[in-house]
Amino acid sequence: MPTTPSRFTAPAPGHASESSAPTLRRPLRARPTPPPADALSAPPRGGVALVASLLGFTVITIDVSAVNIALPAIRNSLSGGMAGLQWVVDAYTLMFAALMLSAGALADRAGARRAYVWGVTLFTLASLGCALAPGIGALVAARVAQGGTAAVVMPASLALIRQAYEDARARARAIALWTVGGSVAMAAGPVLGGLLTDSAGWRAVFLLNLPVGAVILGLLVRVPRSPRRPAALDGGGQLTAVLALAGLAFAVIEGGHLGWTSGPVLAAGVLAVACGYAFRVVEAGHRRPMVPLGMLRDRRVAVPLAVGFAVNAAFYGGIFLLGLYYQQLRGMSGTAAGLMFVPMSAVVTTTNLVSPRLAERIGRRSVIVAGQLVFTGAMAAMLPLAAHTPVWLVLVLLLPLSIGGALAVPALTALLMDAVPKERVGTASGLLNSSRQTGGALAVALFGSLLPTPGGGFSLPGMRLGLLAIAALLLATTALSRLLLPRG
Repeated sequence: MPTTPSRFTAPAPGHASESSAPTLRRPLRARPTPPPADALSAPPRGGVALVASLLGFTVITIDVSAVNIALPAIRNSLSGGMAGLQWVVDAYTLMFAALMLSAGALADRAGARRAYVWGVTLFTLASLGCALAPGIGALVAARVAQGGTAAVVMPASLALIRQAYEDARARARAIALWTVGGSVAMAAGPVLGGLLTDSAGWRAVFLLNLPVGAVILGLLVRVPRSPRRPAALDGGGQLTAVLALAGLAFAVIEGGHLGWTSGPVLAAGVLAVACGYAFRVVEAGHRRPMVPLGMLRDRRVAVPLAVGFAVNAAFYGGIFLLGLYYQQLRGMSGTAAGLMFVPMSAVVTTTNLVSPRLAERIGRRSVIVAGQLVFTGAMAAMLPLAAHTPVWLVLVLLLPLSIGGALAVPALTALLMDAVPKERVGTASGLLNSSRQTGGALAVALFGSLLPTPGGGFSLPGMRLGLLAIAALLLATTALSRLLLPRG
């Protein structure tokens, strides 16, 4: 914590000094200049700001993986088919991805702390709406609200950390702790989701967010105001981004159920392409775009965005796949399925702690490349899974899934944060996490389209096709990382 300067009082003019020479006076000491307003409003270096940021990131991440284990119970309770279950997951992640583009600018414009307060408050209320949903449509609508508010929480939490730590090395370690929270939450979420679903019902997964939100808001009272920075809120760009992602997700999700050449699916594909192009035109012509296209020309920005997309596609897709594999193909209960993720949680935690130190020794590029190669191995390791694969062998085959993302994400996040100016950290954080969430949403859409058999069962050939597609994507981003990222 920065120390407050001591106050000094100068002797009154004309007052004799204690010196034995009557003609000499003790020199006057000027009052210190008051600190600037920015210093008064700067967040503390660590402490409460880091804890509040970590809790927020953890709770919005848990809501992704915990819900995956609750999907069979949600289907039984609300009578939703596979498409409905995919929308329960993707309604959250798509709004998360799309609105995070503006949320990064909002964190810059409103100030990280204020944006964080807004996001946590509304996320908590949306969680209550999910818990009270009477049908699958209402649940999907509440998940849309959850995802939109989580989009505000994510970049604001990282911006609080960036402002709290000026030293690059200390900031890298703080970011590593932040990513530990998210990675552990993603891995531990299925365990929590299974326990809550079997003991108190699937609605308890969402009710858990209420006390956590209250704790975060209590901590934020002790965090000083964050400085505001100029950032444009681009309505045209935001609208086209939402429509492009929604059209793409609809095409992938419904293509497996309605047919890839059906009218609605083709129309959604055309909408996605048209709105994607319109987004680029709007951003290029905007005086202050929410996504500065020039930023994307920096390979230290573009490559981490691509890697984040591929890594989350592998991890989110893997969690979604395994949750259904354990319960639908192997007939496990929610608790048993959740407990299958306990070894993953331990490995993720350990790897996240090792990753920053490893990056300091061998360089961030090497760590990012290694993490993706491990993830590619994870996709290959899951190919032999079948209904009667021994449980111990399943756990061993899933170890690479635990290591890959936990190794790569801290290094690519730190690399991106150091690549952009301080005033653009909120925007960069929004871009990174938007790319990651989009990768996860599309992976869920892909697996959900390939997994069901004609009778609604679990398709092993469909699972393997999806795994091979994601492995190919990871190999492509690994090559980009090796060729384009700086060596140091």
